[in-house]
Amino acid sequence: MTQLRARAPGKVNLSLLVGGVRADDRHEVVTVLESVSLCDELELTVLGDDAVADEVVCPGVEGRNLVTAALGGLRSRGWDGPRVRIEIVKRIPVAGGMAGGSSDAAAALRLAEAIHPVADEVIAVVAAELGSDVPSQLVPGVWIATGAGESVEAAEPLAQHAFVVVPQPFELSTADVYREGDRLGDQRSDAELALSLEAVRTVLSLPGGRIPAEVAVNDLEPAALSLRPEIASVLDRVRAAGAESAFVSGSGPTVVGLVWGEDAADRADALAAELSGRYPGACAAVPVAEGFGQPSPSSGTIC
Repeated sequence: MTQLRARAPGKVNLSLLVGGVRADDRHEVVTVLESVSLCDELELTVLGDDAVADEVVCPGVEGRNLVTAALGGLRSRGWDGPRVRIEIVKRIPVAGGMAGGSSDAAAALRLAEAIHPVADEVIAVVAAELGSDVPSQLVPGVWIATGAGESVEAAEPLAQHAFVVVPQPFELSTADVYREGDRLGDQRSDAELALSLEAVRTVLSLPGGRIPAEVAVNDLEPAALSLRPEIASVLDRVRAAGAESAFVSGSGPTVVGLVWGEDAADRADALAAELSGRYPGACAAVPVAEGFGQPSPSSGTIC
């Protein structure tokens, strides 16, 4: 029986600048996303010849699963790999702004390609249709995303840094946060987005850079705080604990603290230990790059 495993790294938005609404009702954005070591685990098992449908098992998560949609998207475009079962162990906060579902879908596409060939252009089309975060998660690393997030370009690694991730005991719907942002009227003009994109590209064209302070912001953070004001105290505590900056990741509500320097990983560990008493689930994470999450033979046990 063929079994493969892949890790699905979560992401943080080091910058998320939001523009106006497009004709397809999505927003124009300029965002810098980075894959991190906090990850879900996927295990694929090839089913027997008598199987009539793919199966996706994800305990504790209700509703539509993007992994099911990923497999369906491949099959609707002619992929004729064997029927499979994919089991998911969740570690990335659900509806937490770290693209857990999108990362799982990207990992599922990698697993599908590993058991039966599929053209790169097919994977790219399916990923874009699944959601704005999926294309940037196909290959872990640092990405600049534009459009509604579906247009991605690779960036050079940043200066040495690490994160402390502080999940919250509630969820936020991405759609709700964007609607609240629209109500608050915080959208940037096309000209502002173009200038910010140029600044980001300049810094990230060489290894070892840092995101410029003027664009190292999350335009969705005010909307997340408007919907859940208690996030503000978490941001304050993360900064007070020693993070050089703290922000809401994506649409939230997960709070991320960022530390820079050669000792960043150790400092993030210490921050996580300090914060975990008040915020269960707080953990340290480090950036990950291409190669992380590639399918490998499975022992049959997901750790």
